[in-house]
Amino acid sequence: MKTSILTFLSLILFMHLQAQTVNWNGEKRDGHFNEKNLLKMWPKGGPELIFSIDGIGKGWSTAVVANKTIYITGKKDSIEYLSAINLKGEMKWQVPYSPSWDKAYPDSRGSATIDGDRIYIISGTGVLACFNAETGDEIWSLNPDKEFEAIVSPFGTAESPLVVDDKVICTPAGDMTTVVAYNKLNGKLIWKSECAGGVKVFISPTLYTYKDFRYILAGTSKYIVALIPETGEIAWKYKHYDPSRERSAPGDGQTLVNTPIFKDDEIFISKGYNYPAMMIKMDSTGRAVEEKWINQTLDNDHGGVIRFDDHIYGSNFYNSGMGKWVCLDWESGEVTYVHDWINKGSIISADGLLYLYEARKGFIALVRPNPDNFELISTFKIFKGTGPHWAHLSIFDGVMYVRRGNVLMAYSVKKEY
Repeated sequence: MKTSILTFLSLILFMHLQAQTVNWNGEKRDGHFNEKNLLKMWPKGGPELIFSIDGIGKGWSTAVVANKTIYITGKKDSIEYLSAINLKGEMKWQVPYSPSWDKAYPDSRGSATIDGDRIYIISGTGVLACFNAETGDEIWSLNPDKEFEAIVSPFGTAESPLVVDDKVICTPAGDMTTVVAYNKLNGKLIWKSECAGGVKVFISPTLYTYKDFRYILAGTSKYIVALIPETGEIAWKYKHYDPSRERSAPGDGQTLVNTPIFKDDEIFISKGYNYPAMMIKMDSTGRAVEEKWINQTLDNDHGGVIRFDDHIYGSNFYNSGMGKWVCLDWESGEVTYVHDWINKGSIISADGLLYLYEARKGFIALVRPNPDNFELISTFKIFKGTGPHWAHLSIFDGVMYVRRGNVLMAYSVKKEY
C-alpha cells in the first residue's frame, strides 16, 4: 500500500511538472508578463540592481525563469551554451548544445522554453535539444533544419521552440515541410506538415485559441499558417507577402521576425523594414482569413509589439539604426501617435505599464499606455555589457532581466511594503 501511494504521488508530481511551461516573451508569447505589485515609478538612476553576471556568452536571447533558476543561452568561441543561474546571480551549470551560426550576426538567438523538468532550445544552426532542467544533462538532440532541408537565410535560425501538449514544435520551412512536431519526451517525430510555401524566417510559433478553435500559428517568408496541433493539418494560411507593397524592403518584403499577436478572431502582423503591417480576421468556420486593414507606419523589425486594451504599441523602422514609437487603434489601424523617443527598440508589458528597451544607447523606460500620447514615467541607462541592445526584457517574480552581450543584469522592480 505504501509503495502504491508513493507511486501515485510521484505520478501527480510528474504531471504537475509537465503542466508548467514557461515561454519566451511571456505566457502567450505576446510580450505580456503576468506580474503584480510592481513599481509605478523608478528612483532616479533606475531600479535597484540586484546582481549582474558575465560569462554567459554573447547573444540576443532572453532570460527565462523557472524552477527558481534563470536560463539563458550564449555563444563562446564557436559553440552555443545554455547557462543555469540561481536567483542570487551565481552560475549553477553551463552546458554546450550546438555549434553556433558562423555567418551574419553569429551570436546566440533562440531563448529557452521550460516545460516542467525539461528545457528545450534551438541553436542558430538549427539544433533542437532537450535538457534536464535541474542538472543540465542532455536528454536528446536532433537537427530538424538538416533533416527536412530547411531553406535558411544568411542570418541562420532564430526561434524559441513551442511546447503543446506532448509535442515540441519548430519550423524547418523549405520544400519538404513547414512545421514539425516531436514527442517532447524522446524526440521522436509525431507529424510534419505539408509545405505551405515560402522559406524559413525568424518568428517563433505560438498557440492561438479562439472559442473552440486551437491552432499553432507559424510563419514562412510568404505565409502565416494555422495548424491543428494534433495532426499538423493546415487549417488556413495567409499570404503576408505582396510584391506590390514593397518599399525598398530588405529581403524583398519576405522578412518576418515578430510572432503575430491576436485578440479574439483577429491577428496582427508587423513585418518591419519598410513593409506594411496588417490585421487579418478569421471567419466563423476557422478555415479562412481575410485582410481587415493594413498600416504603413508601425513596421516593427524585431522589437515586438504589444496589444494593450484596444491599441497596439511598438517602434517602427526608419532605417537599420533609427525608428520612432507608434500607437495604433486595433479596430481601424488608425495612427493615434508617432513619438520620437531616443530610438526604436523592444517592448514588453507588466502590471498595467509598458517597458521599453531602446536598441542603440541602452535606455530603458517605464511608459503608461495612453493612446493619445507617449507618456514617459521613468527612465535609466544600461552601461554594462557590449554590443547592441537587442535582447528583449523579461520580468519574473518582480525582477526585470536585462541582457546585453555577455552580461545579464537583474533589477528589482517590485514594490516594497
